Amino acid sequence: MTISMFIGEFSHNLDDKGRLAVPKKFRSDLAKGAVVTRGLDNCLFLYTKKEWEKLAQKLATLPFASANNRAFSRLMLAGAMDAEVDGQGRVMLPEYLRRFANLKKNVVIAGLYNRLEIWDEEIWNKYKGATEAESGAIAEKMAELGV
Repeated sequence: MTISMFIGEFSHNLDDKGRLAVPKKFRSDLAKGAVVTRGLDNCLFLYTKKEWEKLAQKLATLPFASANNRAFSRLMLAGAMDAEVDGQGRVMLPEYLRRFANLKKNVVIAGLYNRLEIWDEEIWNKYKGATEAESGAIAEKMAELGV
């Protein structure tokens, strides 16, 4: 059994109906079922069904007495939608998710191991530039965590 690993950065366009072409190398993993939801940092998260089930299970076990736990679970779970890859390798992104991530025509799909992130290209470029400028400080923090 192979384990899906999403890596890379890909530029694509949203069509007028809100459909987004998935990079070809990821389509077979997503064809078995996928879920798209609100992400963090102004993007969307796209998971395989298997990875989504793992995340949802973890969220379901969080103590609901914590306001932060409830808020994060609501963000991720209530915003989620099943996503099917159509015959042309596209997924439909619902209007409310496109609005959430401020998606316009030009979109970046970034592979982050167990999920894909879907970004408006302009927002992605700003985020990436800021992160690259801080890469030294980020590396120091990661070293403190043993990475």
